[in-house]
Amino acid sequence: MRYHMMRFDIWVCLLIGFVVSFGVEALATKVLTEKYEEHKAEHVMEAGVVGGEATEDTFRAENINDLLSHDTFTVVSEGIKYQNEGGGFYGGMYLSSLELPSGERVAARINGNAVKREGGSIYSGEAVLPVGRVVKEDLASSETFLSQIEHRDKLSRKDFYIDMVGDAAIQSEESFIEAPAVLIQLATVAVVFAITHYAGSQLGLFPAFYTRKRKAEEKRSDWD
Repeated sequence: MRYHMMRFDIWVCLLIGFVVSFGVEALATKVLTEKYEEHKAEHVMEAGVVGGEATEDTFRAENINDLLSHDTFTVVSEGIKYQNEGGGFYGGMYLSSLELPSGERVAARINGNAVKREGGSIYSGEAVLPVGRVVKEDLASSETFLSQIEHRDKLSRKDFYIDMVGDAAIQSEESFIEAPAVLIQLATVAVVFAITHYAGSQLGLFPAFYTRKRKAEEKRSDWD
């Protein structure tokens, strides 16, 4: 078996690139963290609007007819039952299986940051869910989604879901900060490597990558 080892100059340039990239990555993470806080602040919804906390005036829906007959509403759920009944991914959204007070079950996209607790503990008290609205959607078109959300109980209706997020949707911290920071770090390694090796080859410290190609071209030109 033949082993190939990278040249010393390549190791040196890569090492320099990684050292520089750690500093750039730390700076990028700091900037992106500040931007993420701004991103979250921009998506905090006012009480009473879709995705925001329900107010005393927000209609409390008891069944599917209530949902369909009101533009906006809220639903009161027991303890943490609203997030403990499973769910599934549909169109890039996570929809929870939500049981209404009537016992009927629908799919709901819930902003967990706008849930209000009333009385008792998180297990025995009531959770007033964010303000929501009905969104018409053919959920039955995705067998994968139905297999996820209906692994315990069937949905009563599959032609709509409840949107309790609205404009409050925010990116995850990982997708907003970590992924871009890693890409910036890798790009920094590549750029610093190219610049360092080029400068070193010009100063005669490193052999150029295309020396043989240049010499071959010079020989051909001599014969022409």
